[in-house]
Amino acid sequence: MIIPIANRLQGVKEYYFVRKLEEIAKLNKEGKNVINFGIGSPDLAPSEESVKALVEVSSRAGSHGYQPYRGIPEFRQKITEYYKRTFDVSLNSDQVLPLMGSKEGILHLSMAFLNPGDEVLVPDPGYPSYTSLTNLIGAQVRKYDLKEENNWFPDLDALRSTDLSKVKIMWVNYAHMPTGTAVNKTILEGIVRFAREKNILICYDNPYSLVLNKQKPLSILSIEGAMDVAVELNSFSKSHNMAGWRIGMMLGKEEYLNAALQVKSNIDSGMFLGLQHAAIKALDNSDEWHAERNRVYTERREMVYQIFDMLNFEYSKDQVGLFVWAKPKDALAVPDIAAFADELLYKSFVFFTPGEIFGQNGKKFMRASLCLPVEKMKEAYARIEKQLVKN
Repeated sequence: MIIPIANRLQGVKEYYFVRKLEEIAKLNKEGKNVINFGIGSPDLAPSEESVKALVEVSSRAGSHGYQPYRGIPEFRQKITEYYKRTFDVSLNSDQVLPLMGSKEGILHLSMAFLNPGDEVLVPDPGYPSYTSLTNLIGAQVRKYDLKEENNWFPDLDALRSTDLSKVKIMWVNYAHMPTGTAVNKTILEGIVRFAREKNILICYDNPYSLVLNKQKPLSILSIEGAMDVAVELNSFSKSHNMAGWRIGMMLGKEEYLNAALQVKSNIDSGMFLGLQHAAIKALDNSDEWHAERNRVYTERREMVYQIFDMLNFEYSKDQVGLFVWAKPKDALAVPDIAAFADELLYKSFVFFTPGEIFGQNGKKFMRASLCLPVEKMKEAYARIEKQLVKN
């Protein structure tokens, strides 16, 4: 390079899966045919109506120009109807901002509200992008513990006992990734009270609440007073099998969304019209459509349970979302999960995600995605069983 990289990159690691997927690609090139339980990229198709809408709108000559930064009115209105029906949250169109995937919303909110030196409360374990994007813009990460003994919920009293004067944002994610913990109204009420007390903006990340969730899905915006202290991100990736389409949304008070829009409007030029109409159709997917998706994931999850049983791992069957979070029953038998995951990769050619990439509190755990056909999972079972017999 003829110029050095920016200082901000010194504190940002390459996304773990970029490096791991390169390793897997190399093994596949050697003919190893790795079975990848790593990433939660849905392999099921979106609804037929969504695909038809994309094709139909894309065929129109006038559909290919720039679109409004806020999205077309019909899309924003449909999101308000969806949130009322699904989460019992009343919004108006000005409280909705479509996104090109909710991941970009993490950056937009961070750039809109954080200055260098500001602090951000980030869950441990939690989604790595909360940390990396905070570091990228020069703010300071303050990890807060989520522990198994506390059901993977934040200890707000412990946080209150610390100096929070520099904290501006707190990232909260339920149904939680990677642990699969479902949230309840009491926990959300406590988080909202905490935010009001400490003048902290809650950025609530909510992409998993329709996947394998036995209870009514919850939005933090359904909690009284939350609109003053919280912004919610949601997406079509997991709930509507549209991960590669990059369609998401930010919801909350207009003032918060307008600040994010100041950033967004300088980065992109609006979402393609065909995608917006496809998303409108997706929000009309029937209860039966969602039930069929969950039926498939339920069958797959049972197969993942069998794999973890064979490995002598334990797990909660109350988990929500696209993953199973598990740990060895005998911690002494598997002292290093990352090394164990690499052993499975290079001996059985089956890849699982070590929990440590999500934070220190994930070091004893391993995560498996449900985004593989059952037949592939059965093959993975056979490979691992064969290797265990060898050992």
